[in-house]
This record gives sequence, structure tokens and C-alpha cells, in this order.
Amino acid sequence: MILWFTIAQVAVAVLAGILCIVLGLAGRRPSDLSVGSLALVELLLVAQIVIAIIAPFAGNPPSGSALEFWVYLVSAALLPVAAVFWALLERSRWSTVIMGVAALAIAVMVWRMQVIWTIQVA
Repeated sequence: MILWFTIAQVAVAVLAGILCIVLGLAGRRPSDLSVGSLALVELLLVAQIVIAIIAPFAGNPPSGSALEFWVYLVSAALLPVAAVFWALLERSRWSTVIMGVAALAIAVMVWRMQVIWTIQVA
């Protein structure tokens, strides 16, 4: 993994999470702004999948468990899709809050992936 890209992913996910939670607690239903913020998080996760496929061939293999890393990455990539799907089914203010919680969970998962890739020894 690339450290600056990980920090960018975490920052975007935290900002998207805070935005969605604030919008939800203010009574706003899911909108283009809240769904778009999770779409940006998803786009960065798809880019991370591409990076994680290419990195071992470029001489940057994970130092921790590759299986654990990929489980985190696939789970993190499914979270925004599930949160937006739920939000579009149940268009309430709490759906927006749930999207925010999902984004914050993704931020934690991305940082954990960075730790698995760089710090842990298998």
C-alpha cells in the first residue's frame, strides 16, 4: 500500500462520515451530496484494489497476512454499496446517519489494512 494514498482515503472517508452524520442529525434525507460522498469513498476503494493487485508484482508485498488484508479490502468495498442501497430503500434521516457510520468504519478498516500491509510480520 502507498502511505499517502492511505492517508487520503482515511481523510476522505472521515470527512464523508462526518458530513453524512451531520446531515442526518440535521434531518436531511439521503441526497446527491451524501450519496456522492460515499461514491467517492467507493471509487478510492476500487483504486486501492487495483493498487493491491499491482503492488506485489512491483516489489511491495504485504508483510502481514494477505488473506486478512483482502478480507478487509473486500468488506470495505462492499460497505458503501450496502449503506447506499439501504439509504435508497429507507429514505429517512437515519439512513443518512448510517451512511456516515459506514464511512467512519471504512476509515478504520483502511488504516488497519495499512498496518497489515506494512507493519505486521506474518
